Amino acid sequence: MKEYLQNKTVLSWVLLLVLSLTWGSSYILIKRGLVAFQPLQVASIRLVVSAMAFIPLLIILKRKITWKNWKLYFLVGLTGNAIPALMFAIAQTQLSSALTGVLNSVTPLATFVIGFLIFRLPFKWHKLLGVVVGLGGAFIIKKKRKASGAASNPFYAGFVLVAAICYAISSNTVASFLKNYGSIEISGASFVMISPLAIFLFWYSGVMETTLTHPSGWSSFGYISILALAGTVFASILFYKLVHLTGAVFSSFVSYLMPIVATMWGLLDGEPITLLSLSGMVLILLGVYVARK
Repeated sequence: MKEYLQNKTVLSWVLLLVLSLTWGSSYILIKRGLVAFQPLQVASIRLVVSAMAFIPLLIILKRKITWKNWKLYFLVGLTGNAIPALMFAIAQTQLSSALTGVLNSVTPLATFVIGFLIFRLPFKWHKLLGVVVGLGGAFIIKKKRKASGAASNPFYAGFVLVAAICYAISSNTVASFLKNYGSIEISGASFVMISPLAIFLFWYSGVMETTLTHPSGWSSFGYISILALAGTVFASILFYKLVHLTGAVFSSFVSYLMPIVATMWGLLDGEPITLLSLSGMVLILLGVYVARK
């Protein structure tokens, strides 16, 4: 039993790290996609490519999927993928990739509050402490980003907040009602439920026309496709597995580690890492540790 718990703990930390690296890199891919496409087009490409990627898996697992949960799958697909995909694409027309990643760090707090107030999950002080400590570290990094002169528009930060609330609803739904179902089933079925909407948006927004006529059309399409396969298909399967292992709150802490990844991208882009940034990273890691304990 002890060995099982240790293996479970190690796996949860590995999944958290992989998700942080994957999603922390997604903002730069969105930025590249916006070179040729409008936000609605970016979101529709991301959703359609993801839905197509899940088709082979769904064919294999079609007898194992519990379709009586279609309402829950639709809610998870809408709040966990469709709405956030559009919100982030809109936000990044006016916000830098790094700042968007930092603002998304409100997700754990939203997950904790919504889980307690709406989903009636038990109140645990150590998780609240971890959320607060990690949030403090994230906003220290945000302060550094603001001081460095990163492009920002306060109004567009609201779109990131909407995405964070949607993520909170999605992860709490999985933790509360779908914890006995496989992560591939949840991911695949949720995309099936929102695929008609995604296909309509793909057609309505004129994605193919832009791809064929814009000088950067195909390259931007490629960046969004990478985002869909890695940041949506692969990452959503890992995320729902993490929710099963640890619950909604700890899983949402991936958004605390994403500012660290965003800061590393900034370093590669020529931005310096200050002592303030390092102290913020330490607080984030401490918050994640406390919440897991």
